[in-house]
Amino acid sequence: MGAVFFTQVHAAEPKTILVVGDSLSAEYGIARGSGWVALLEKKLAAEKIAAKVVNASISGDTTAGGRARLPALLKTHQPAVVVIELGGNDALRGLSLEMTEANLAAMTQASSQAGAKVLLAGMQMPPNYGADYGRRFQDLFAQVAKANKAALVPFFLKGVADRPNALEWFQADRIHPTAEAHPTILATMWPEIRKLIQ
Repeated sequence: MGAVFFTQVHAAEPKTILVVGDSLSAEYGIARGSGWVALLEKKLAAEKIAAKVVNASISGDTTAGGRARLPALLKTHQPAVVVIELGGNDALRGLSLEMTEANLAAMTQASSQAGAKVLLAGMQMPPNYGADYGRRFQDLFAQVAKANKAALVPFFLKGVADRPNALEWFQADRIHPTAEAHPTILATMWPEIRKLIQ
């Protein structure tokens, strides 16, 4: 009987980290299990943090798509932490910055209302999109995070897209990082995720 009692006291239910992203988190063009979300699961296990990861990322997804999918995901998984890695496809398609900002804000608020802490993964656009557009796009992540008291990683691809010889770490399309880049992505995301899950 003592053993049963012992496990009931000490086996805390693992918390869930829900990742709602696009192809950058959905392992597009790389081997299954080599993306940063899969590496996050291994990191949590190595650090002995009782948490499981649900990767609800879909290649090509926009903030509108994520916003539409989120209520069911929150209900099904009841996450402790929601990581939102969306916005890049909005910019590539030239969607309005106001809509992107509104969608990210709505996702952040819905996650908070469901009892989750939120981490926004900020993105930057290549210079050929124009300096003004690029700055406004980059800034909207910080604005949403500040207004909704969410955590923020200012640039999801820090150390990947801004390194010397950056193209070596990108697939032929110059948009999607290779598997070699994903440990660096995890290293960028990990400090904020660890703070939120503990």
